[in-house]
Amino acid sequence: MTTYDPARDGAQMSFDGRMSYGDYLHIDTILNAQQLLTGAHDEMLFIIQHQTSELWMRLALHELDAARRAIAADEARSAFKMLTRVARIFEQLNSAWDVLRTMTPSEYTRFRDGLGQSSGFQSWQYRLIEYAVGNRNLAMLRPHAHRPDLTAKLEAELARPSLYDEALRLLARKGLPVPEAVLARDLRAPWVADPAVQAVWEIVYRDPQAHWEAYEMAEKLVDFEDYFRRWRFNHVTTVERVIGFKRGTGGTAGVSYLRRMLEVELFPELWHLRTSL
Repeated sequence: MTTYDPARDGAQMSFDGRMSYGDYLHIDTILNAQQLLTGAHDEMLFIIQHQTSELWMRLALHELDAARRAIAADEARSAFKMLTRVARIFEQLNSAWDVLRTMTPSEYTRFRDGLGQSSGFQSWQYRLIEYAVGNRNLAMLRPHAHRPDLTAKLEAELARPSLYDEALRLLARKGLPVPEAVLARDLRAPWVADPAVQAVWEIVYRDPQAHWEAYEMAEKLVDFEDYFRRWRFNHVTTVERVIGFKRGTGGTAGVSYLRRMLEVELFPELWHLRTSL
């Protein structure tokens, strides 16, 4: 049998001075970014898990930024595709926990001290995602105070309407009775569940046909938060499985801290209205 040669079918096989797959994706840079600090076998898993998570978050931020701009321009339907993609990104991030959970407590302790004070809660991209969608906890600026460039990114985000703010502004432009106080609120302030906002969403849900675009947007937001909550929950269970109730490397209360984060609602009115309908 003759060995198959893809070149006979037109495949490019020579890349001297030409763009290759590795060149385009900067594969060498990516694959040289795993700098192990200990001799522990499972440190590679830990690093790649978190590096790939940061890459997915990079894409999530790209999509969230575009979705917000589309909603602000009254192009909500364009935003729906982007929000669907963000939800699927978090589905992908959820699956990644399954790989990390193959690491046992004894394996983690072999390199844990090498992490120093580093911890996932210090991820500036994760914080940017939370700020972008509306969970604006100003206390979480402090872990980035040593980096003026990161602080500037986060402050710029706080000066913009969040995804939820833009969604409510769109409802107002469509003639729904969003309170003026909500539309003019301090953008830096954390979102607090508002009965008047819930009443507006109830109008949408009680007559979806009359408010179909707003109804579909609401469900896209809920879909995203659903996957986001699952990601947080899987984070908690993974940490408990690997370190139990030890304090986190970054000084947090570990599992107790993560469980508290499970209580945070991004779009509370969209969840609460389900009881009142």
